[in-house]
Amino acid sequence: MAGEPIEGQALVLAAAKASVPSTRLPDLIDVAQAELEARVERYRREYEELDVSADELGVQDEVAASGFLVEGGHWETLGEELGFDRRESDAVRRAHEEQLLRIGRRRDRAEEFDAALEIREPVFVAEGGG
Repeated sequence: MAGEPIEGQALVLAAAKASVPSTRLPDLIDVAQAELEARVERYRREYEELDVSADELGVQDEVAASGFLVEGGHWETLGEELGFDRRESDAVRRAHEEQLLRIGRRRDRAEEFDAALEIREPVFVAEGGG
């Protein structure tokens, strides 16, 4: 998917940590992205939006990218709605977390971003990448 807002290295790490085949995780991310894109306006109204660029997420220039911090358990609930099993939901959540941590390291804000993960979950959305 051209607009996938999760970098390859984050996908590899997340797949390994969640015990999901690395070949399966991109498909799960694509399914989740379709749903996230449909919900992006709601996310903008209800959650803290992160200041991220398409470049930081590795998406193409013509694709808009957004990031949000949402309540804990969000990925578990969304995964159930999408028909993911527990490990699949965990892998998608971990991919988004790994992406947030990668951004944090690049900005020298790793500790701050890591602390945010104690109470919230990140959601990255690529719009128009389908």
